[in-house]
Amino acid sequence: MTTRTARSLRTALAALVAAACSAPFAVAQPQTAPSGPHDLSKFVATYTEDRNSLDRFYPRSWSEQRMDRLETFFKNSAATLAALDFGGLDQAGKIDYLLLKFRYEYELAHLTTDRAKLAEMAPLAPFRADMLKLEESTGRMEPVDARAAADAVAGFPEAIKAAKARVEEGRKADTDTTRAADAIKVSPVLARRTAGLLGMLRASMYNWYGFHNGFHPEFSWWVHKPFEEAIAALDDYTNFLRKDIAGMKGEPDDPLVGDPIGREGLLLDLRNEMLPYTPEELIAIGEQEFAWCESEMKKAATEMGFDDWHKALAKVKLDNVPPGEQDDLVAKQGREIVKFLKDRDLITIPPLAEETWRTEMSSPETQRYLPFAAYNEQAMTIGYPTDAMKHADKLMSMRGNNIHFTRLVTPHELIPGHHLQLYMARRERPERGVFSTPFFVEGWALYWEMVLFNTDWPRGPEDRIGMLFWRMHRCARIIVSLKFHMEQMTPQQMIDFLVERVGHEKLTATSEVRRFIGGEYSPLYQCGYMIGGLQLRALRQQLVEPGTPGGTRLTNKAFHDQLLTYGPIPIEMVRAGLLNSPLTRDWQPGWRFANP
Repeated sequence: MTTRTARSLRTALAALVAAACSAPFAVAQPQTAPSGPHDLSKFVATYTEDRNSLDRFYPRSWSEQRMDRLETFFKNSAATLAALDFGGLDQAGKIDYLLLKFRYEYELAHLTTDRAKLAEMAPLAPFRADMLKLEESTGRMEPVDARAAADAVAGFPEAIKAAKARVEEGRKADTDTTRAADAIKVSPVLARRTAGLLGMLRASMYNWYGFHNGFHPEFSWWVHKPFEEAIAALDDYTNFLRKDIAGMKGEPDDPLVGDPIGREGLLLDLRNEMLPYTPEELIAIGEQEFAWCESEMKKAATEMGFDDWHKALAKVKLDNVPPGEQDDLVAKQGREIVKFLKDRDLITIPPLAEETWRTEMSSPETQRYLPFAAYNEQAMTIGYPTDAMKHADKLMSMRGNNIHFTRLVTPHELIPGHHLQLYMARRERPERGVFSTPFFVEGWALYWEMVLFNTDWPRGPEDRIGMLFWRMHRCARIIVSLKFHMEQMTPQQMIDFLVERVGHEKLTATSEVRRFIGGEYSPLYQCGYMIGGLQLRALRQQLVEPGTPGGTRLTNKAFHDQLLTYGPIPIEMVRAGLLNSPLTRDWQPGWRFANP
């Protein structure tokens, strides 16, 4: 994040609540404050649908029209929320109120950072606004002037080429006397982000062109050729930024390029997650947990007859099924864990949830980003070698998906993990899906890894080493992802940490880092696993375990069943519901569930 972006974010945070709720607004939304003293489930559902309507109608993320409309929407929604009788709400309603309040504040601040990022890209795409105006005119259902449209589109190639020329000049050394005065120096990070913006512009242009082409004969006659030339120039510029500047050519050895959000950005995200911790404190927690894992690794390695846990881990990795049998292994483990949970009465498993899961295999391309397993719409997607992979990559994939690693991955992805969790989330307060947080979603699955580690699910030291590998990996995710976003660790240093400290294969470490920084996940997503798991463990200690102040109120089964009735929301809000904690309109996060 640049200094300008960070400064804009600090300004937004300082004025956040006042800007959201102080001045009167011309409320343009149909949503009104509920009149009853109950919950806000309908209010939340209406907010979600209103937001979805705006997202569909204003789909271009780097459009100022979209940003302005969303800003109005969030301010109006915040004003409507502020007018509610907070004291008349039940506990569920108060939780929803606070979830919405924090969401509006976050969205308004995030718009400020988006505008700052757009300002950084503006010199690289000075034609952006004019391109977007074309599609926006169709949204307003304005008649098209074919000749004027052709004139506008015909000017884009030269504007694009001029921008590209300035970037090319910027690649020259500062001491080069031939370097033009208007040259633009572009980092790989900014080039990658701008290439994404250009891709958005391409989609916008095609949508506008497709709306008129063939339907308005005069339009096709005038615009067809200028449009082709504009798209060709746009594609050339996009490839130049992505491939030549950012170095991203679609090859396995492409450089890893992310877009760090900075410490201020992390603080904004942490507030939205209702976590009263700094990034540095979370890193310290990750390091503490990592040290515990190393200690347990040494104990398990000694049981296996090794004086170095790295050697024991290497042996564990060699215990894998033959090619073509990994899906059978997962199916067997999936059925086994269901029986295990039922026998111990740990959680309710609805018969339909038990029935409706399956397995599917990952393609080699998918494994570049997901080298292990994932959950996808009632299926556990399995990473394992295919005949199209290089020999060395096949061996690394087999080592990374060995029997002992998979014994923990299967319950993480299926039951009691994501499959059961999503099954319940679609049936219990589904409107709260808009507040979905990795600290609950991934934290739930990680929490069960902790629970299972302390049972006889691990059959011996080999299984415990497999389980500890994953736990160390979750600790490492906290450390490397937060340091990356604070620009304290490069992608290569992240890979080295995963290989040298955790014991990853180079292939899987690279795939993981590519996913961490690729932009498909929120900056705090990788923290969500371990930190969310620690939150749930601390809550269990408070509500279930004997000898703990306030404990012995719930059985394990009752505790686990109740957790899944709250939806995937920040865990401090779940805690407030389970404990019936007093909540006020001005409530602030304060639960220190772990000490760094």
